[in-house]
Amino acid sequence: MGRQPMIAGNWKMYKKAGEAAILVQNMEELVEEHWHDVDIVVCPPFTALKSVSVVIELDRLTLGLGAQNVHWETEGAFTGEISPPMLTELRCGYCIVGHSERREMFGETDEAVNRKVKALLAHKITPIVCVGETADIREADQTEAVVRAQVKAALEGISAIEAASIVIAYEPVWAIGTGRTPTPEGANDVARTIRATIGALFGPPAAQSCRVLYGGSVKPENAAMFFCEPDIDGALVGGAALDAESFAEIVVAAKEQNA
Repeated sequence: MGRQPMIAGNWKMYKKAGEAAILVQNMEELVEEHWHDVDIVVCPPFTALKSVSVVIELDRLTLGLGAQNVHWETEGAFTGEISPPMLTELRCGYCIVGHSERREMFGETDEAVNRKVKALLAHKITPIVCVGETADIREADQTEAVVRAQVKAALEGISAIEAASIVIAYEPVWAIGTGRTPTPEGANDVARTIRATIGALFGPPAAQSCRVLYGGSVKPENAAMFFCEPDIDGALVGGAALDAESFAEIVVAAKEQNA
């Protein structure tokens, strides 16, 4: 298939600037030899983006830097928001959009996700688009329908070339931070649905190029099980991304399954 695995760490609201710089330096020693085989991305809080960016630049790391959110406008009276050009200035190559915590706690809609996706693409930043179902949706056997709708809404109005470059992270809401996970086969079924949806919208080449990650209580102990599945290209990691050794073990698992 030719898709390079990706391991992205979502640090959420953890790590002050100095702590973030130390964490990246510790990661460097553990993942340096794997950069050619796995795309490794870290997504610190806004206040730590600069310090992490400096470490990456000074140490000449091939580590990807991502933000956790963005506004779709380039500037304006949007108190507390961050624009795509501001992220570009900090050398962010990635940005998470549509995370379930943003959707549930801050009212982020499918329309807002779509506007953010378009804004990021316009500024050459790769969106990591999160989709996933709640426990109620899962129990009602509506997972695939809901995820399919989220993907369609997020990617509305973009080109096939743009769709091929986007990263989709399937994160079942009921698994995030709970220690519970779907079976690897179940996660792959949803990843296959995501890929099929992209194929229907943009054609088979885009579907085969787009990377689909799994997220939701990913740990060194279970990562390899998900990476064995053919439609899962890596992981969006939460808690385990805050520990250099745990994160590195997940990176190694991705490399080994792609060997």
